[in-house]
Amino acid sequence: MNTTSSPVSPNHSLLIAGVDEAGRGPLAGPVVAAAVILCPEGIAGLADSKTLSFARRERLEAEILARCRFGLGMASAEEIDTINILQATLLAMTRAVEALATEPDEVLVDGNRLPRWRYRAQAIIKGDALHPCISAASILAKQERDRIMRAAAQEHPHYGWERNMGYGTAEHLAALRTHGPTPLHRHSFAPVARAASR
Repeated sequence: MNTTSSPVSPNHSLLIAGVDEAGRGPLAGPVVAAAVILCPEGIAGLADSKTLSFARRERLEAEILARCRFGLGMASAEEIDTINILQATLLAMTRAVEALATEPDEVLVDGNRLPRWRYRAQAIIKGDALHPCISAASILAKQERDRIMRAAAQEHPHYGWERNMGYGTAEHLAALRTHGPTPLHRHSFAPVARAASR
């Protein structure tokens, strides 16, 4: 655990931020992270974004945005290629927490790695299914990244990003072989590197 921040007063109401990311595995697009400090009364129905339907994610996203403090951060495909996907993910998480309107007393991060930052924090495996604040962050991160990829699909229509969100589906890999990579592709990922070398 990173415990570099000052001790919290026993009378202070802790501000806990949940952090999660979307988009570590795709071949294209940024990795996006979100940080959420839930409203005191919480939000009903939160769960890991991967288990929710699109309609339910949309409804929960609107509620989180309206009622909670949140921050979004991302790292571009170029940054992923420069510093690797793990470091880019940690960078996106740092940017998300720094985008919060209020500095949290503690940060709960989905996964098993923490950025090097000044915040008191815990990394929690499967945290998106265990802590509502992380579930909320997973929803915001996925929704934001999906929007980015749907918009990118308008500019690069061959790859089916509006359906696969940049993941290496058969459709996406076939388009890579035919059309080659775009500037939004992660050239450090093996299928993209192979396509670029042809």
